[in-house]
Amino acid sequence: MVECIVRNWQGEEVGQTTLDLKVASEKTAAHIVHRALVRQMTNARQGNASTKTRSEVRGGGRKPWRQKGTGRARAGSIRSPLWRGGGVIFGPKPRDYEIKMNRKELRLALRTALLVVATT
Repeated sequence: MVECIVRNWQGEEVGQTTLDLKVASEKTAAHIVHRALVRQMTNARQGNASTKTRSEVRGGGRKPWRQKGTGRARAGSIRSPLWRGGGVIFGPKPRDYEIKMNRKELRLALRTALLVVATT
């Protein structure tokens, strides 16, 4: 049971009401609220950072020099990650950071957080 102040659109106090919220038990409340908070913050991430791999970098179609006899190291492309202007080995690619949470669980977490805020 939580006592709440009811306000109108102008922000004036109109009355009071009592909310009977079904909240999580003390044993699991912190865990559920934490999961909801992590979900909210993680789902806000864009995840659109991107780099080009050796296959996406422009150029580098032919072999720079022959395989044997030059005294230099073997090379198949000038766009190798070892070369300047080459692709990135394990760079970021666009990805989705979305975390799913059951609707009932999310609502329970919000009610629990609301009750904690209202009582303090």
